[in-house]
Amino acid sequence: MKKICRILIQILAIFLFAACDENSVSWQVKTGDPEIMHRSIKQITDVIVHDIFSPPVAARIYAYVSVAGYEAGVPGDKRFQSLAGQLNGLTAVPQPDPGLEYCYRLASVHAMLKVAKVLVFSEEKIESFHDEILLQFKEMGMPEDVYDRSIEYGSKVAEHVVSWSEADNYKQTRSFPKYSIVDDPSTWKPTPPAYMDAVEPHWNELRTFVIDSATQFTPVPPTQFAIVEGTRFFDEALEVYTIGKNLSEEQREIAFFWDCNPFMLNVKGHVMFATKKISPGGHWMNIAHVACKKANADFQESAEAYALVSLSLIDGFISCWDEKYRSRLVRPETYINQYIDEDWVPILQTPPFPEYTSGHSVISGSAAVALTNLFGDNFSFVDSTEIEFGMNSRSFNSFYHASEEAAVSRLYGGIHYRPAIDNGVTQGKSIGEFIHEKISTRVLQNVKAKIQ
Repeated sequence: MKKICRILIQILAIFLFAACDENSVSWQVKTGDPEIMHRSIKQITDVIVHDIFSPPVAARIYAYVSVAGYEAGVPGDKRFQSLAGQLNGLTAVPQPDPGLEYCYRLASVHAMLKVAKVLVFSEEKIESFHDEILLQFKEMGMPEDVYDRSIEYGSKVAEHVVSWSEADNYKQTRSFPKYSIVDDPSTWKPTPPAYMDAVEPHWNELRTFVIDSATQFTPVPPTQFAIVEGTRFFDEALEVYTIGKNLSEEQREIAFFWDCNPFMLNVKGHVMFATKKISPGGHWMNIAHVACKKANADFQESAEAYALVSLSLIDGFISCWDEKYRSRLVRPETYINQYIDEDWVPILQTPPFPEYTSGHSVISGSAAVALTNLFGDNFSFVDSTEIEFGMNSRSFNSFYHASEEAAVSRLYGGIHYRPAIDNGVTQGKSIGEFIHEKISTRVLQNVKAKIQ
């Protein structure tokens, strides 16, 4: 009997110790969990997918949201410095009151979600998640005055970022004229099944974030259009056709894994309906999440990663779209159907905008530079982004490995000629390197330290 009593006392002591240990964890420690940041970005991605934003618009949302989250956390971490004065048009961000205590992680997430709510259509989805997150912070035991002060500070940062966003010319481009189709066989035409209007023909008129202008990284021109067999352009189209007719299972898997087409439409008889999918920028934001988790990046390091990747995405899209609507090159599907095989269909649905350069190639190249400079080269990882969309994960030896596969996937998918891929990668890497050289997030000797 005494033995049983001793065992019961020991068990009770263990439970009491565990409870005391849980209660002894400070709110400062509890709020430092970077998973709160990752969940918030994932929620924003889910809403972007739900609202079917185009890839360029999705990248714009990610950029403003991520900068807001990063900036609200800077005053709480001496390793980091503000991007004000470094990003085009971003003036000095509001600062907290000196000598008072704040929860900068709360301010960071609050700022992100407030900005997101302004930029998306489904505000209620962001609002519901926002309320849930704020409740979690309240339950972490921080003093009420710290909570209120942090919310107020996060709101000030969010308002500053929203004001900054309103001067980027985006709203003005909503009323600009649509793309005009011309009677020229070399230029882009709408493609099946929906024959949609060209997406964002005035995207190059947005204020850039880091690069000097939309034209700063103009690639070499595309191959001269021709319809005669044996010409270079005909051969490039023939390569798309031939590869598309002889795809291996691996190539098919790669094409679908990187499809990331928010405009995917399904046709059944007379019924057409959309399949909601992640944008290519959203895919790379999730890769940033994967990298942060593997590297055990803390809260502000994760905010830094999202900010730098999103900046590489938005400037990549502005530069790429500038070239798309300058060259206005016809897509392989249109060309092959007219001059090679009228019955040929690519395995991926052709996106509704001109061909050159490849958007996937540009933004994957620029994002890979950002992530490599943060986490190092030869950073192997498993990309699970597409699991929720019915595909398997894929493994990569480095971010450049992933970007190269993303680029060539567009050839396998039948929606790009090779020059758009190769020159797009070059364009993207140039943008990424420029951003890396121009932007400093770390204070220490103005050097961008890798996350270890």
